[in-house]
Amino acid sequence: MAKQRVGLLFGGRSGEHEVSIISAGAIAKGLTAPANADKYELQPFYIRKDGVWVGGDAAKAVLDSGQSIDVGDSAEDRAQLWNFPPSAAEVDVWFPILHGPNGEDGTIQGLLQLMQVPFVGSSALGSSAGMDKTIMRMIFTQAGLPQVKYLDVDRAEVWSDPCRFTSLIEKVEAELGYPCFVKPANLGSSVGIAKAKTQSDLEKALDDAAGYDRRLMVEAGLNGMREVECAVLGNDFPKASVVGEITYDAEFYDYETKYTDGLAQLIIPSKLPAEIISRIQDMAVRAFKAVDASGLSRVDFFYVEATGELFINEINTLPGFTALSMYPQLWGASGVSFEALVDQLIGFAIERHSK
Repeated sequence: MAKQRVGLLFGGRSGEHEVSIISAGAIAKGLTAPANADKYELQPFYIRKDGVWVGGDAAKAVLDSGQSIDVGDSAEDRAQLWNFPPSAAEVDVWFPILHGPNGEDGTIQGLLQLMQVPFVGSSALGSSAGMDKTIMRMIFTQAGLPQVKYLDVDRAEVWSDPCRFTSLIEKVEAELGYPCFVKPANLGSSVGIAKAKTQSDLEKALDDAAGYDRRLMVEAGLNGMREVECAVLGNDFPKASVVGEITYDAEFYDYETKYTDGLAQLIIPSKLPAEIISRIQDMAVRAFKAVDASGLSRVDFFYVEATGELFINEINTLPGFTALSMYPQLWGASGVSFEALVDQLIGFAIERHSK
C-alpha cells in the first residue's frame, strides 16, 4: 500500500510563529516514528512571517533547526505570496499546525477546503467560531454552558474620546469589579491578555489590548478558582480525555508561563471529585459540538472548589503540540500515545472529507 503524503503546514503570520515550529517538530517525529513510518511520507511546508510558502529542503531545514527564516521585502518576495511550492499539489492530506491569527481562525482552513484535500482539524466555521472569543461566548450561551460574567468592548470605545473611555471604565467597575481580565477577541496563547487589579491597570490593559484587536473582552476574576482542561478527539462521536489541572505562581497563565519550562505544573490526571470530572468531560464535548469543531480541541474551565461552580473558559480548536502542551499529554494519560494520536487525527481528517 502506497504511503500517504502528509503536508505538515507550520510557521504562519502570527505572534505564535515560533511555537508553531516547535509543535510541527513534535508532530514530524510522531509521523516518522516506527509505528507510522510505513503509513506516511512527510512533506513539510513552512509559511514565513510575511506569508510566503516554502517547501522542500528549505522547509525541512526550519523544521530540523527550529529557527525561522528571515523575511524579505523585494518585489520577488511579494510576488511569491500567491504561489504555492509545486509539491503542494502532491499532498494527500494536510496537517496544519498554525497557531493564532491566519492559522486557527478559519482563514487557512478555508483555503484548504478550496484545495479539496483532507486536512486535520476543524472547518473554517468551527475554527473561526472557536478563535473569536466574542462569537464563542455567544455560542456557549446558546448551548447553555455556564460562563463567568463578561463585557464585550470595541476598540472605538477605548481610543475614541476621554468621555467614552471614562464611561467604559465605570461600566466595567460597576458590572465586573476587580480583579478582571482584559483579552483581545482573536488571539491565542494568552497573547495580549492582562489582569487588572486597579483602575490604572484596567486603563493600560484596555489600551494595550486594543493594539492587538478591534474587539476586546473583559471578564470578571474568580477567587479561589482552579484551572482545568480537557482534550476532545473525534468527529461525529467525539470522546473526552482525562482532565488535567494547571498550577503556577504567576498572576495568571500568561504566554511566558505557558511556554517556559518549569513555570507551570501540569497535574495529569487532576485530583478532582469524580462528579466534577464527569461534568467537565460532558461540557467539553458539548462545547466541541456547539462550535462545530472536528478532529481535535482542548477545552478550558474554571473550577471554584468552595462553591462547586464550574465555568467554561474557552475552546482551542488547534491546540499546541509542544513537549509542554497539555493536549497530547492528556491523551497520553488516557492511553493514546503521541504516535497513535497523530495517526488518528489524520484518519479523522480523511473520514470527514469522505463525507
